[in-house]
Amino acid sequence: MDIRREDEGGRGRYVTEIEGHEAELTFHKEGSRLTIDHVGVPRALEGRGIGTQLVAHAVQEARARGETLVPLCPFARAKMDRHPEWQDVRGE
Repeated sequence: MDIRREDEGGRGRYVTEIEGHEAELTFHKEGSRLTIDHVGVPRALEGRGIGTQLVAHAVQEARARGETLVPLCPFARAKMDRHPEWQDVRGE
């Protein structure tokens, strides 16, 4: 799956397009801290693990960029809670 990052000022998102549908993880940024405020997957793509893949990609990118992730979004929070190996990039 091709996931790209888009930054615009203090906001941004990770986005992928599958079968003409767009799934995204949105965040707002303060320095090296990204607060994940939404993970959205269209109904047509539900059940494929795409939301989890978006969060996993954000974790990998945060490690590479020296950023921390604050999972405000309940979905992102639940995923990060289930993955102890992701805690190194978690901020609160």
